[in-house]
Amino acid sequence: MARLTIQEKAKEFDKWVMWKQEGSREAEIDLITRFLPLVDKVANRLAINLPANVDKDDLISYGRFGLLDALAKFDHTRGLQFETYAMWRIRGAMIDGLRENDWIPRTVRDKAKKIEEAYTTLEQQMLRMPTDLEVAEYLGISEKDLQQVFYETSLATMVSIDEAVGEEDEQKTARHSYIVDELTPRPENVAEVSSLKEVLVTVIDKLPEKERLVVSLFYFEEMTLSEIAEIMSLSPSRISQLHSKALFRLRSALSRWKSQLM
Repeated sequence: MARLTIQEKAKEFDKWVMWKQEGSREAEIDLITRFLPLVDKVANRLAINLPANVDKDDLISYGRFGLLDALAKFDHTRGLQFETYAMWRIRGAMIDGLRENDWIPRTVRDKAKKIEEAYTTLEQQMLRMPTDLEVAEYLGISEKDLQQVFYETSLATMVSIDEAVGEEDEQKTARHSYIVDELTPRPENVAEVSSLKEVLVTVIDKLPEKERLVVSLFYFEEMTLSEIAEIMSLSPSRISQLHSKALFRLRSALSRWKSQLM
């Protein structure tokens, strides 16, 4: 979404006041219309991890509920950026919608877990990232079957921000409760984030060339699946597989820092 001028920000804040504090239905509709494009934006980015049989319209439908929920729960008086908060809520609603409709069977999730364990085990044994063939042989499957598992389990690497987390049931809190305003980082987190970035750079540098390029273009250049496929002269499905493989490798290599990432 385009960056707002000071005058536009003031006007937008007035709409929040008119709706939240004065109950203006017109202001509510204006805000919904203003932020509705966020749903399409999140759906387009999330779709890269999903097979073609997942209807994008379903994602958009789930996402709209997430947007409405974000609008209802957002505290406009705290001076935080709504777009960041809303995109987390929209993405969480899409993932929850897919899970509630049993899009990923437990058997598929079990496959994803075994692959992650294989990467971790082989990396510890070889002191390097294992190849696809080595992982396939370790699991007793063909390399083609491994590629299919990557394709099927891409969504299994995601988490819902509405999921309850914590060690004790009575103390569990929704993950979104831990989201903080990225524009005002806490001093105690600066050193931790800096260290984690160094780790990520090191791990990404160890990825195979094609996977490293996909990660760079998708996360840093914010290109779409089709754009990356065109640049690399590969099919969109192949780009999706490379992306999924890169995520598995990264998750395995970063397992030691899991507590920080969560």
